Amino acid sequence: MNDFGSSDQILPLNLHDEANRPRAFEPQFNDLIFPLATPMRLFHGAAWGEGPVWFGDMRSLFWSDIPNNRILRWSEETQKTSIFRQPSNFANGNTRDRQGRLVTCEHETRRVTRTEHDGRITILAECIDGKRLNSPNDIVTSRDGAIWFTDPIYGLQSRFEGGGSGHSERPTSLYRIDPNGSISIIAEDFDNPNGLCFSPDESLLYVIETGPSPHRIHACCLNDDKTRILSRDVLIETAKNEFADGLRCDEQGRLWCGWSGGPGLDGVMVFAPDGTRLGHIPVPERCANLCFGGADRDFLYIAAAHSLYRVRVNARGVAGG
Repeated sequence: MNDFGSSDQILPLNLHDEANRPRAFEPQFNDLIFPLATPMRLFHGAAWGEGPVWFGDMRSLFWSDIPNNRILRWSEETQKTSIFRQPSNFANGNTRDRQGRLVTCEHETRRVTRTEHDGRITILAECIDGKRLNSPNDIVTSRDGAIWFTDPIYGLQSRFEGGGSGHSERPTSLYRIDPNGSISIIAEDFDNPNGLCFSPDESLLYVIETGPSPHRIHACCLNDDKTRILSRDVLIETAKNEFADGLRCDEQGRLWCGWSGGPGLDGVMVFAPDGTRLGHIPVPERCANLCFGGADRDFLYIAAAHSLYRVRVNARGVAGG
């Protein structure tokens, strides 16, 4: 692997700058943020960062740099960033399955793959009823081993994200890959579904719909065996000129969402389980996606447009999320 980052890159944002301070909309947000905590930049140099996933046994954070066609790895032990895979087929979302393997959404090949422990690549999803997927985007794994992923069209729209030459063959949809390998169409009526995550008890699946304006975060109630959606409601709508992308839940069911819209909005927006906006953690560039990591799952890793940030919070991410 080619190291090109070092501990010298770990730069805290200036707390004396009001724009860098976390902002509370509700008093309980102050309990989630340590007084002197501010995001620290761990790496800078991506073209568009996405899909962070924490590997605790490696003490490492993996994330995608889509336009540069690579997956990067930041090591907590060495404080360095290296290239894990290049080319990556313009990888976007990543997760880890229940056997500890990396599962990845690929734009260029329009498929979902799994990296085996020995490095081999297994294709998990590529076509439905003989028609190719659009550009798999975000992905999560449930406790039963099933894999859920979204399939909007963004990767088809330009060579910047690995496409530009293909056309859509299927509706933008939400899918589930059963542990036996079979693929189910969960919903075909989402307009460009994007980020997704489970509630702590996995009774709800949250799906960000980024086709409409404003963007919508849906709370989808699942059946008992977690194989289909029984009902869904719009829990959160973004305000004008605000954009949601990826999200994760903490153990109390709060939603931590990648957010953008310019200065004062870029960063992470935090919501209560009922959709109440609790507070905002700013970073100085657009935020795409995030995840919890560290030994206690209390570090929030933020994949922004060109950088990777980390901030410690007074909350623990859902295991596996």
